[in-house]
Amino acid sequence: MCATMDQKILSLAEDKTADRLQAFLRTLKEDDLANVLQNQAVKGKAAGALLRAVFKGSPCSEEDGALRRLKVYTCCIQLVESGDLQREVASEIIGLLMLEAPSFPGVLLIELANEFIGAIKQGSLRNGKSLELLPVILTALATKKESLAYGKGELSGEECKKQLISTLCSGRWDQQYVIQLTSMFKDMPLTAEEVELVMGKVLKMFSKLNLQEVPPLIYQLLILSSKGGRKRVLEGIIAFFSELDKQHNEEQSGDELLDLLTLSSGELRHVEGTVILHIVFAIKLDCELGRELLKYLKTGQQGDFRNNVCPFSIAVLLSLSRIQRYKEQVFDLLKALIIKSFKDLQLLQGSKFLQNLVLQRPCVSTMILEVVKNSVHSWDYATQSLVELGLFLMDLYGPKKVLDGILRETTSGLSRMPNQYACKLGANILLETFKIHEVIRQEILEQVLSRVVTRASSPISHFLDLLSNIIMYAPLALQSCSSKVTETFDYLSFLPLQTVQGLLKAVQPLLKVSMSMRDSLILVLRKAMFASQLDARKSAVAGFLLLLKNFKVLGSLSSSQCSQSIGASQVHVDVHSRYNSVANETFCLEIMDSLRRCLSQQADVRLMLYEGFYDVLRRNSQLANSIMQTLLSQLKQFYEPKPDVLPPLKLEACILTQGDQISLQEPLDYLLCCIHHCLAWYKRRVMPLQQEEEEEDEGFHQDLDDMLESITSRMIKSELEDFELDKSADFSQSSSVGIKNNICACLVMGVYEILIEYNFSISNFSKNKFEEILRLFMCYKKLSDIVNEKAGKSKTKTGNKTNDSVLSMKFVSDLLTALFRDSAQSHEESLSVLRSSSEFMRYAVSVALQKVQQLKETGHVSGPDGQNPEKIFQNLCDITRVLLWRYTSIPTSVEESGKKEKGKNISLLCLEGLQKILSVVQQFYQPKIHQFLRALDVTDKEGEELEVSVSQRAAFQIRQFQRSLLNLLSSPEEDFHSREALLLVTVLSDLCRLLEAASPQFVQMLSWTSKICKENSRDDASFCKGLMSLLFSLHVLCKSPVTLLRDLSQDIHGHLGDIDQDVEVEKTNHFAMVNLRTAAPTVCLLALGQAEKVLEEVDWLITKLKGQVGQEVVPGEASSQGALPSQPIEKAVVMQLGTLLTFFHELVQTALPSGSCVDILLKDLCKMYTILTALVRYYLQVCQSSGGFPKILEKLVKLSGSHLTPLCYSFISYVQNKKSNSLKYTGEKEKIAAVTTAMARVLRETKPIPNLIFAIEQYEKFLIHLSKRSKVNLMQHMKLSTSRDFKIKGNVLDMVLRGEEEEEEDREGTASPPGAQNKEPARKKRKEETKCLS
Repeated sequence: MCATMDQKILSLAEDKTADRLQAFLRTLKEDDLANVLQNQAVKGKAAGALLRAVFKGSPCSEEDGALRRLKVYTCCIQLVESGDLQREVASEIIGLLMLEAPSFPGVLLIELANEFIGAIKQGSLRNGKSLELLPVILTALATKKESLAYGKGELSGEECKKQLISTLCSGRWDQQYVIQLTSMFKDMPLTAEEVELVMGKVLKMFSKLNLQEVPPLIYQLLILSSKGGRKRVLEGIIAFFSELDKQHNEEQSGDELLDLLTLSSGELRHVEGTVILHIVFAIKLDCELGRELLKYLKTGQQGDFRNNVCPFSIAVLLSLSRIQRYKEQVFDLLKALIIKSFKDLQLLQGSKFLQNLVLQRPCVSTMILEVVKNSVHSWDYATQSLVELGLFLMDLYGPKKVLDGILRETTSGLSRMPNQYACKLGANILLETFKIHEVIRQEILEQVLSRVVTRASSPISHFLDLLSNIIMYAPLALQSCSSKVTETFDYLSFLPLQTVQGLLKAVQPLLKVSMSMRDSLILVLRKAMFASQLDARKSAVAGFLLLLKNFKVLGSLSSSQCSQSIGASQVHVDVHSRYNSVANETFCLEIMDSLRRCLSQQADVRLMLYEGFYDVLRRNSQLANSIMQTLLSQLKQFYEPKPDVLPPLKLEACILTQGDQISLQEPLDYLLCCIHHCLAWYKRRVMPLQQEEEEEDEGFHQDLDDMLESITSRMIKSELEDFELDKSADFSQSSSVGIKNNICACLVMGVYEILIEYNFSISNFSKNKFEEILRLFMCYKKLSDIVNEKAGKSKTKTGNKTNDSVLSMKFVSDLLTALFRDSAQSHEESLSVLRSSSEFMRYAVSVALQKVQQLKETGHVSGPDGQNPEKIFQNLCDITRVLLWRYTSIPTSVEESGKKEKGKNISLLCLEGLQKILSVVQQFYQPKIHQFLRALDVTDKEGEELEVSVSQRAAFQIRQFQRSLLNLLSSPEEDFHSREALLLVTVLSDLCRLLEAASPQFVQMLSWTSKICKENSRDDASFCKGLMSLLFSLHVLCKSPVTLLRDLSQDIHGHLGDIDQDVEVEKTNHFAMVNLRTAAPTVCLLALGQAEKVLEEVDWLITKLKGQVGQEVVPGEASSQGALPSQPIEKAVVMQLGTLLTFFHELVQTALPSGSCVDILLKDLCKMYTILTALVRYYLQVCQSSGGFPKILEKLVKLSGSHLTPLCYSFISYVQNKKSNSLKYTGEKEKIAAVTTAMARVLRETKPIPNLIFAIEQYEKFLIHLSKRSKVNLMQHMKLSTSRDFKIKGNVLDMVLRGEEEEEEDREGTASPPGAQNKEPARKKRKEETKCLS
C-alpha cells in the first residue's frame, strides 16, 4: 500500500495545479504519511522527490497544510537523528527542510524551535545532524514582523528569537553537541546581547569537556567572535588555560577539571599549542581580534597582572609577533611587562611597608622561561619569536658606554638593576632555547657572533658570556657551525683587545675538537703578529698565549693544579686521543718561536707576554725550558754582568728615543716580575719531580738566581745619582728629560718592589735577608718621595697619578700575615727588623689597599693569578683577617698617642682596607659571603659542627665595629676623628646588608643605630649623613619611616627657626645628631629624599588600586568580593599621606637656607599634591561603581586644608622675598656681578613654584568633582587659594620699578646702614607683591 501511496503522491505532484494533491493528502492519516516517508528514506529511493511533493500539496497559507508540514518536519528530524539513513539521503532531507523553513508561520517556527531546545536539554539527540536546521528556523523567526504568541504574552519575531536563545543557553548541553551548537550560532545573525549569552555558556562548557575537544570548540568560538565579544572570548580562553596550568603544576585535581589527574604534561602542552595556532590563524583573518588581545594584556600592566599574564598568554603574544604588523607592538608590550615586573620586585624587596600589604607577584621572567621550556612540546610556533625577544632584551638593556676604559651605565642607579635583570633574562632565553632546539642553534650562534664583530665600540661582555655558555654546553654539536666561527676569526685584527680575549676564551672548547678551526686561527694570529696596528699585535699575543695554556704537551702537570683551566673533561672530549703529544709539542714550540719575535716589539706587547708566561708555565709545565731560556736571554740584554758596575741594569736600553718622542721600550720591572714568579714555580713544582726521576737539570734556574742576587746587592749599593734621579733631576711632563726621568723612576721603583718580593720568597725568615729587604725599601721610599714631591709641585693630572704596584697579591697577603700575625718564636728576631720600620708596615698596608681598589675597578688584579677568582678570594680572606686583627688590637687613638710620624695612621689604613674589601666581596663574591665571614672568625675552628648563619657571623663582626665607634664617640669633640667615624659607619652599613631583616641581630642593629643618633651630637656633616643614611636603610626594612621623618622635621624646625621671625619655635630633641650645623642641608636633604621614596611607594599602591577598580567593574558579584582586599591598602595609603603631611607641615614653616633644600622641598610638595590628586581621582572611580569613600579620607582632606595648603603659600612668599632681599644689600662694586649670578639662581630655584601652585589647584579641582559625585562637601575644609595670574602687567611693573629707584636714591642720600630700615619696608614690599600678583 505504501508503494502505491508514494507513487500516487509523486504522480499527483506532476500536475500543473496542486488541488488533487492537496485533496489526496487530506485523506491520509498522520501515521500513513510518516510511514511512507520513513520507508522511502530508509530505502534511499526518491525521498527528496516525495518530500517536495508533500510540501507542494501542503501550502503554508492553509492551516491544515501548515500543520501537515510541521508533522513532516518532526518526522524528518527524528528520521535524521535515528541514524538509519544514508548520509546523502539525510543531507538531502535537511537541505529541503532548510529551504522550506522561511515560509513557515511564526507560531509554528516557535513550536519547532522549542522541540529542538527540549531535545537538546534532555539530551535525546543522537547524532546532532538535524541541528543544522535550528539556525535557519531562528533566522526565519527573526524576520517575522507580526506579533506572535509566546508564553503568556505577545512578542515580535526578533524578541522571540532572543528568548529562545536565552532558554537554550540556560539549559543543559550534552558535551558531545557543544561544538555543533557553537558552530550553529555562527550561521545566524546575533545581537550583541545574544552573543554575550552564547559566549558565557560556551566558556562555562570548557571545564566540562575532554581536553582534546577544547581546541575545535575554541576554533568555532573564535569564528563566532567576529560577531562581537572578542575580549570576552580571549579573557575566557586565557583564564581557562592559566587555571589549568596552575592546577597541573600543583599536581592537584580541581573539582571542575575532571580529567586533570590522568592528563600528562605533553598532552596539555599539545592542546595549548593547537589553541595558540587557532588564535593566531583567527587573528590573521580578523585584525580586530589582535588589537583586542593587545589591549586586554596591556590592562594587566596597571593592576594586578596575574589574572591575564601567564605562560600561555605570553606564548600567544610571542606567536602573534610572527605576524609582521603586530611584532613591534608585542615586543614593546613584553618589554614594558618585564621591566615593570622587575621594578615592582625591586620596590617590594626594599620596603617592609609594601611587603606587609602586597603579596609577591608572579615574575614575568619565570613565565617567559616556562614558555621556553614548553616550546619543546607543541609551543614551537613561538620559538623564533623567543630568539628575537632574547636578542631584543640583550640589545636594549646591555651595558651601554665605555668612558676612560671603565664600563659605565647611562641610566641612573635606581633603574640599573631592572635593566641588568632584563639583559640577563635575554641571555637565559637564548641559552635555554639553544639547549632545547637543535634546529635554531645555528641562527642563535650567527646572531651572537655578528654582534660580537659589529659592535666592537660598545661593551659586549654579555654576548661573550652567552657565547661561552653556548659553546661549553655543546662544543661537538657546534662543529657543523665551525665555518661561522672561522669567518669571525678574520675580524680579530680589527677588534678591541678585550673583545678578542673574551672571544678566544669562549671558542676555546671548539678549538679542542676542530683541527681545521685551530689551523684557521693560527693563520689569522700569524698575520696579526705583523700588522701595523698595535692592538692587532696584542691580540695575536693574547691568542697565542691562550693556545699555549690549553694545548697541553703530554707529561705536563695535571690541570687540577691549574685553576680556571677549561680542561678536556669539561668539553667531554679527550684531546690526546685525537692529537698525539708529539703534534701538540711541535705545535706549542712553533708558537713559542712566534712569540719570541714579540720581544723586539713595543713595550705593551712585551708586557702582555710577561704577564702571560706564568699562566702558560703553570698549565703546560713541559714548556718550562723554552720559557725560562727565553726570559734569561731577554734579561741578559739589560743586565751588567760585571759585579762591580753600578747600577746593575742598563736603563738607557729600556727607553726608546725617536726625535722628541720618548717612550718605554722594555718594561724591565715586569720582566723581572715574570722571571721571579716563573722561577719560584719551577723550583716549587718541577725541580722536586726532576730530583725524584734523577733527570738532568737544565741549570738556567741557577743562572737566574745568581743574577737576581747580584742585582739585589748592587741595587742596594746604588745611589739615586747613579740613575740620574736625585732631587735635582727634572720630573716635569713638559720636557723630554722630565718624561724620561719619570719612566726611569717608575722602572727603578718597580725593580725595587720585585727584589723585595724575590728576597722575601727565598729568605726563609733569615735576618740578613730581611735587613736587605728593608734597605731595598728605604731606597724605594727615597725615590718615591722625590717623585711624589715633584708631582705635587707640577699639579698635572699625569703627575698625580700613582703607578700600580708590581707586587703580587699573594705576596702582599703573606707579608701582612708575617708582619702582624706571625707569632712563631723562631721568626721573631728576623721579623723585628721589618716591624721596627712603621713606614714599611704602612707601605705594606697601602699596597694591599691599592690591590683591592684595582680589583674593585677592573674585576681583576695585576700579577700572577690576578685573573683567578678563587686565588684572589683566598688572598682577600687572608688580608682581611690580618687587617681586622690589626685594627681591633691597636685602635687609632692608641697608635696616635705614641710616636707622631708623617703619613697616614696604620690602623686607619687597615680600616679603609676593610671597608674596600667588604664592598668588593659583596660586588664580586656574593655567593661566597658565608665562606668569607667564616674565614674571618678565628674562633670557628673549635665548633665547626654547629652551623652558624650568615646573620650571626655578620653580627659578631658588627659588634667589634660598634665598640670602635662607641669609643670614638666617647672621646672629646676636639679628638673626634671624622674620617675614621665615617669609615666605621660605611663598614657597618656594608655588614648590615648581610643581616636577615627578620633576624634578632637586625632588630638589635636598628635599635643601636637609633640610640646612637638620639644620644650623640657631632657637628661633622659627612658623619651625620652616613649615620642617618644607615638608620633609614635599616628602618625601611622593618617598617615605614614616616614617623621617623615627622620627628626629624620637628627637630629641623626647632634648630633652624620659623619663616616668621616673630614666632619662637619650641625645640624638640628627638635626635641629638640633628643640630644647627647638620639640620640643613645634610639631614633636611636626607629626610626629603626618604619622603620622596615613600611618595613613590604610595603612588605605586594607588596605581595598583586603580587597576583593581578597572578589573572589578566586570560582574557585580566579583566586584563586591574584589573590593575587600583593597581596604587595608586604602587605609595604609591615607595613613602614610597623613603622616607625611605633618612632616611637610613642619618643613614649610622652617626658615630653610636658600639652595638645594628649598628647591627639593618645593618639588616634593608638588609630588605630594600630585599623589593626593591621584588618590582623589581613585575615589572618583570608586564612587562611580560603589558610591562612597571612607571617613578617613575626609580627615586627610581636612588636614591638607588646614595644615598644608595655606602654609605652602606662606612658604612661597618667604622664598620669593628671600631671593629679592638677597639682591638688595650688596656693595656697588659687587652689585653687577652679584645681580646676574643671583638672578640666574633665583630663576632656577623659583622654577618649581608655578608647578606647585598648579598641583594645588588641580587637587582642589578634583576635590570639587568628588564633592559633587559623593554629595559630601569636602571643600569646606579648604581655604580657597589666592588667584595667581602670571601675566605681566606693564603699567604696574613700571610703577613698582620707579618706586624702587626712589628708595635707592633715598638710601644713598642718607647713609644709614642697610639693617636699620630692614624690617618694615620688607613687609610693605610683600604686600605690594601680593597685590601685584592678584
